[in-house]
Amino acid sequence: MNKIGILLLFCIQISCSSQEKSKINGVSFVSSRIEVAQEHIQEVVDLNANHAAVMPFGFIRDLSSPEVKFNTDKQWFGETKSGAKQYIKMLHKNKIEVMLKPQIWIWRGEFTGNLKMNSEEEWQTLEQSYSDFILTYAELAQEANVEILCIGTELEQFVVNRPNYWSKLILEIKEVYKGKLTYAANWDEYAKVPFWKALDYIGVDAYFPLSEEKLPSVAALRKGWKKWKPAMKELSIAVDRPILFTEYGYRSMDYTAKKPWLVDRNDENVNLEAQVNATEAIIQEFWSEDWFAGGYVWKWFIDHKQSGGGNDNRFTPQNKPAEETLRQLYKVNNRF
Repeated sequence: MNKIGILLLFCIQISCSSQEKSKINGVSFVSSRIEVAQEHIQEVVDLNANHAAVMPFGFIRDLSSPEVKFNTDKQWFGETKSGAKQYIKMLHKNKIEVMLKPQIWIWRGEFTGNLKMNSEEEWQTLEQSYSDFILTYAELAQEANVEILCIGTELEQFVVNRPNYWSKLILEIKEVYKGKLTYAANWDEYAKVPFWKALDYIGVDAYFPLSEEKLPSVAALRKGWKKWKPAMKELSIAVDRPILFTEYGYRSMDYTAKKPWLVDRNDENVNLEAQVNATEAIIQEFWSEDWFAGGYVWKWFIDHKQSGGGNDNRFTPQNKPAEETLRQLYKVNNRF
């Protein structure tokens, strides 16, 4: 059976088995220097997406710095509160629901999961600074009627070392924001997060290693998921919360599923088929599960015409065959 036939068969299977509410068929909507216009949102609509993650940013100097700088005139428009508000308004105007996902960027791209203080005083400073950051966006989420607020992204050492702070922070957020909550845990972190029962979704950034092949087939990739999927289902049942892929996606390059988290500017060969196969496999493997809520593909740039393309080996599916794969599978999942 050719790839189109396999895709159609999967669509039929989903149609027969997914008579409940549609999954979250989302994009991670990248912050830009400029305001978002209707032409930018139309590309999201045309993808058959029904959700978008809006991502304002706060900045930290280094892995031991306790100060979060945010909402400044030195940031890009989309990284600020006013920018996020404008993005949300335009997405809602087009009936695209929103997860507001404020994120931290550490200078030189250091991994946020390693953010860790060296003293109690520094921890307390970080906690106050982070609370100011996230509560600012909780207020925006309430004001703008955002459907989901993500309270943090890949902050493993912060979560593991300060669990009481996070429990208190969630209560403070709930005083401000009345919608649904999640936290975006890294793929190797989510099982350690202690506060899932206080949230509405178990958020996972789904960069699980699946295959060491240069060009793995859909079948091989689905087999690779068998190592990881049971533990997610088990946790979902144990805490009675659905799994939400707060990020998922694959680079259009050789060995895309070997270390899917790589963001380096390597010279690995462009491999458009590998990205298609990995995208198809993850949606086939998860979107029909009743304990799974959906996910947000990483990532979608505002200027669609200038993004991605056949010579690009990075994450975006834009102007690549994977875009059409997403369009067809999201279309099926939007029917119910």
